[in-house]
Amino acid sequence: MRKLKTEGNIKPEEKSEMKQKAKPEIKLGVVESRFADLIWSHEPIASGELAKLCEAELTWKRTTTYNVLRKLCDRGIFQNQSGTVSALISRQQFYAAQGEAIVDEAFGGSLPAFIAAFTRRKALTTEEIEEIRRMIDEAGT
Repeated sequence: MRKLKTEGNIKPEEKSEMKQKAKPEIKLGVVESRFADLIWSHEPIASGELAKLCEAELTWKRTTTYNVLRKLCDRGIFQNQSGTVSALISRQQFYAAQGEAIVDEAFGGSLPAFIAAFTRRKALTTEEIEEIRRMIDEAGT
């Protein structure tokens, strides 16, 4: 008889893989980003209306709209239920996750390393420094 895996006997690398599968894929190409922004700006939207909107805004055929929509639904970003398209994650959540992925991938998850790299190339204004201080103070409470 095959032994079922419980949380206690799952290897750390398997847990990491399981978490990654549960998260939506957060990378979008330029065109996919424009499409996603259309949905976020108009949701909930009927899929037929979305196809018309994409024809006007992106010069897409209906089939292109439905194919890209299906891909983004499969990636866990949107859903199409009974012909109504809506987001599973908000625009803000999506872009926050993208930022976290950049920090994780490029800076080993170190926010201080990211800020150090950023500020070496671009000086922060007094207002930006104060805003960052406020965010840090709020995050610490």
